[in-house]
Amino acid sequence: MLAASTALPGLALAQDGPLRLEITEGVIEPLPFALPTFIAESTGASDVAADISRVITADLRGSGLFRPIPAEAHIAQVTSFNAPVSYPDWQAINAQALITGAVEQRSDGQLVVRFRLFDVFSQAPLGEGLQFVGPADSWRRMAHTVADQVYSRITGETGYFDTRVAFIAEEGPKNARLKRLAIMDYDGANVQYLTDSRALVLAPRFSPSGDQILYTSYESGFPQVYLMDVATVQRRPLEAIPGGNMTFSPRFSPTGQTVVFSLEEGGNTDIYALDLASGTRTRLTQAPSIETAPSFSPEGDQIVFESDRSGDQQIYIMPASGGEARRISAGSGRYGTPVWSPRGDYIAFTKQENGRFHIGVMRTDGSEERLLTSSFLDEGPTWAPNGRVIMFTRETPGDDGAPAVYSVDISGRNLQRVATPGMASDPAWSPLQG
Repeated sequence: MLAASTALPGLALAQDGPLRLEITEGVIEPLPFALPTFIAESTGASDVAADISRVITADLRGSGLFRPIPAEAHIAQVTSFNAPVSYPDWQAINAQALITGAVEQRSDGQLVVRFRLFDVFSQAPLGEGLQFVGPADSWRRMAHTVADQVYSRITGETGYFDTRVAFIAEEGPKNARLKRLAIMDYDGANVQYLTDSRALVLAPRFSPSGDQILYTSYESGFPQVYLMDVATVQRRPLEAIPGGNMTFSPRFSPTGQTVVFSLEEGGNTDIYALDLASGTRTRLTQAPSIETAPSFSPEGDQIVFESDRSGDQQIYIMPASGGEARRISAGSGRYGTPVWSPRGDYIAFTKQENGRFHIGVMRTDGSEERLLTSSFLDEGPTWAPNGRVIMFTRETPGDDGAPAVYSVDISGRNLQRVATPGMASDPAWSPLQG
């Protein structure tokens, strides 16, 4: 657990400064920044100071919005956290932002990380200096938190680095694949396995607080939705479904008090809502077709879902209480797995057309459809909590085809593979950690 950040004295907030990176849908020239290795202020802190500096740099570079200036190009040498900034030296190498920091390993085992951010060309601090305190093994979280602060102050957007991703870790041949529910940092570090491989598991989904996960498991012999507590790894079926009927495609409401999911009964698949407190189940769709992949709007008043009621897979929106649905997908091809952006402005989806799969986004009225990726098999988008980046599964063709997790921003730029120990699929992004 990290202690609340505290402002460092003697640093005033630079209001309305000139350093601001506007995120648009066009090509963005990454902002050059300098990050000298953080100062080790106690014995034995040198390695962790270097590790923290490395992770912050990787976070910012990986966003596609920032470009680190190599250390060998630095003219000034930062030897003390409190030393005055030699702005001309940083201007000379075209650094627009400067990040300095210090790390102290206290005798009680706690780690203290401090940082400051400077606008080089206006020669002023950009925001207050902050300090974070936590256990020594939380150094990666501290690094991600610093990167989030830098990202936010320069772009005006919320960061997404201090997050986790639930996913399905896979191993074995394609015709006998073993799958486990796992969780990792957004960048693929700190992988933890939450289930064993005795039962097939699919489609994890985080609760709004990040402390619970919904997923589909075949441990009963047929697909059934389970609810897991992340801290204790205790799990239970979402509800007892008689007759061996299948439940799948679960997702929390924005309040975390309701779960929507698909239930197959009598050969028909519809969307239901379950109140977690009372156990009351409500049927939301009544069509003689397959209704699945529900996702709430951020306000919780609407649900987007996929249905083949028109003859093939398309995307629809209905009130959260059920009722009349309107189709929003209008292009050629088949649409599925819609997910509402946390910002409320876009819906991400999977599209299959002309033998190719795509991850795309569209406005909530179906306009401005934009395909971000194209491959043999791309599917299952999940949003970063700031609504600017999407993760998804990409699988390669053939008998040796394997799934991996990729990310891309909403303009279709900065496509990159997420590092995982092995094959991985079905990513689900957590909210920012508290």
